[in-house]
Parts: sequence; structure tokens; C-alpha cells
Amino acid sequence: MRKILVVGAGQSGLQLAIGLQAKGYEVTLMSNRTADEIRTGRIMSTQVMFDTALRHERDLGLNYWERHTPRIEGVGVSVSGPDGSRAVDWLGRLKAYAQSVDQRVKMAGWLDTFVQRGGQLVIHGASVADLDYFSRVHDLVLVAAGKGELVSMFGRDAARSPYGTPQRALAVSYVHGLEPRPEHPGTEAVRCNLVPGVGELFTMPALTTSGRADILFWEGLPGGPLDVFRGVNDPAEHLRITLALMEKYTPWEHARAAKAELTDAGGTLAGRYAPVVRNPIGRLPGGGAVLGVADVVVANDPITGQGSNSAAKCAASYLSSILMHGDKPFDEAWMKATFDKYWFATGKPVTQWTNAMLAPPPEHVLNLIGAAGRHQPVADRFANGFDNPADFDAFFYDAEDAADYLAEVESSADSSVPTGASADE
Repeated sequence: MRKILVVGAGQSGLQLAIGLQAKGYEVTLMSNRTADEIRTGRIMSTQVMFDTALRHERDLGLNYWERHTPRIEGVGVSVSGPDGSRAVDWLGRLKAYAQSVDQRVKMAGWLDTFVQRGGQLVIHGASVADLDYFSRVHDLVLVAAGKGELVSMFGRDAARSPYGTPQRALAVSYVHGLEPRPEHPGTEAVRCNLVPGVGELFTMPALTTSGRADILFWEGLPGGPLDVFRGVNDPAEHLRITLALMEKYTPWEHARAAKAELTDAGGTLAGRYAPVVRNPIGRLPGGGAVLGVADVVVANDPITGQGSNSAAKCAASYLSSILMHGDKPFDEAWMKATFDKYWFATGKPVTQWTNAMLAPPPEHVLNLIGAAGRHQPVADRFANGFDNPADFDAFFYDAEDAADYLAEVESSADSSVPTGASADE
């Protein structure tokens, strides 16, 4: 039986560990926290997962909370105008629903599953020296812990990392009491509110430790008016600032928040990090090699909501590569090929799209966003791009591609108007 060590108990690490366990591998999992510590700790992310990522969880029977979690059926975009009103406002429909489960709930539950199924769990914050030892007694070491000393083993890939500093200041609040948007009663949706020159506010329904909740997530330009959460340690003050910024910059969202209150004392999070792509192979002092997983090697800003989706896709891709490799050694050539498979299918399209969204939008992108308010197929295509970011390559990045796509959409819309009717009717 092949022995594999997985370091890190997040989305990718746990999904991969349980997947390997189900296929008969002897898996050891290292986590710096117990399930109870995760369950009672602070929130860790926003984690809206779209259909492809959810299907990877279903394939492993890990969708424990699916029946109880809000079904997100659309992605809406609003753009603030100069007078504070909505210059653009539309809702794209998803082909299949998305969901968001608080990672405190999911990771604690999955950690319990791993142990109940006979997995060996080591509660320890792993160091490079630890991995040097473990690499000698395991056939493969996978590093899925994206912070701390271990990340230093994976050098920055400058050619794939255009940003050297954080591009957004992040602030998250989990709340109860947010009222539904009146424009679309009964429709659960992720809402993306773009405030030009200031930042973005996202709202999304979720399941948390105390039941149904909503997530309020500000992404502010560093040094701008949203960059005010550093040093705010009191959760109540964090929420007060969040709501005050909503009242000023997104009053249509603030109107829903009169009864909003934090879900729990651990329901806030603030921080920032620079998007980065790292070399996938980490080399140990003793000569061994380890393979980086998910955001250890491809860490994108959460502006496009791809973190947990990419983690799930990476875990599924790596699991497939491990199973296909059989009894052959997990050498560096295999590690590189395994990462490349994930990079070209998922990591590269996500990174390209996310980096584009962090930059000021060019005119053709503004035209696309505006057109989505007039043509439902454009809005729907934007929404489903969250599940399949590779689709943006066909119409989003190049001005000529965008113009051709919009001409095609408008021609199709004109041809659908009955004879004798006006397109404006």
C-alpha cells in the first residue's frame, strides 16, 4: 500500500486526503488545528462553489450539507454611477446552482470523516524539517497549507505573477437578518457591486454554524476609502464600518441591512495578500521533493470567487494523476506534469481572468458589462463563466473578440423580433 502525506486540512487537502483514502492509499494528514478548534474558530473565507467544484464533492460523497444550504441560482452585477445610483444592474442565470458552506462547518466535518474512516491525523504545525523526515517514509508528500514557513519552499514564478503587492484590502462579515433583493424575490444570488475607483462589494447567501446566513465582502483598493479595516479587532466595530461603507457606496444593498447582525463572534475577517503563482515543486534540505497543492502554488485574489473552486478542481486533478500513475515513483518529472495538467485546465484561465478583473476595465469590457443589462444571454454567459473561467478567453480579453460577440448577440436578438414589431417594444 502506497503511503502519502497530505499537509493542510483545507478544501484541497481534505478533499484529496479523503479521496486517496477511499482508493486504498495509506494517508496521513497533518493539520495545525483539531476539528473542534476549526468549528469554534474564526471564519476563513467566502467560498461560493459553482457546479463543477460541487460535483467533485458529490463524487466523493462529501456533499453532507447540500440539502440545507441555499441554492444560488444567479450572479448579479451592479455598477455605481457618479450620483451613487446604479448605472448598471442585471442578473445572470446559472445553468446549475452554486452553494457556499462556511469552511468551519465543512472542514471540521470532513476532518471527522477522515478520522472515522481510519485515517491517521497528526495535529501539528508542520515545518520544513518535519517534511524532510516524512519524505523519507512516504511515497509522496503533498503540501496544501498555503501560509507560513512551508510556502517558502516554493519559489515565485515571476513570469506568471504580474502583481508584487496586494491589489485589494479584504473585509468579510457573516450576518443574519439581511433582507432579500426586492427586484428578484425568491431568487438566491451572488451580488457583485462595482464602485469605480473605490472597490467592490459582494453579497452571497451561505450556510454557517448557526444556519442560513449572508456574507458581506468588501474588496477595497489599497489606500482608498475602503482600506480602513486594518487594526479593527472588535467584530461589532468591523460590522459597523462595513455597513457604513455600504450606506455610502452601495445604498441599494444597505437598504437590505437594517436588521443585519453578526452570526457569531468569529464571523469577521480582514486582510490582504499579493496574488502569486509559485513553482510547484518544493525541495527539502535532505534532497527530497514535495508537490504544492492549490493556493500553495496558485493564489489568486478572491475578486472572482475562484479560491475554493480552484482548490476542489486541483484536488480532483491531482487525485486523477496519482491514481493513473500506479506503482511508479512520484519523481519530479511526474510532479511537474501533474501540476501542468492542473495549470492549463484551471490555474491559467482563473489567473488570467482574476488578474484582468483587478485592473481598471478597458472600454470593451465596460461595453460587455453594459450589454449584459440589455441582453440576457450576455448576462448568463458572464454568470456561468464563474464555473468555467476558460470561456472568457473567447470574448472577454480582446476588443475585437468582444465586438464580434456583441454583434452576434445583437443580430440574434434582432432576428427574434416578430415581423411588424419593433425591437424597442
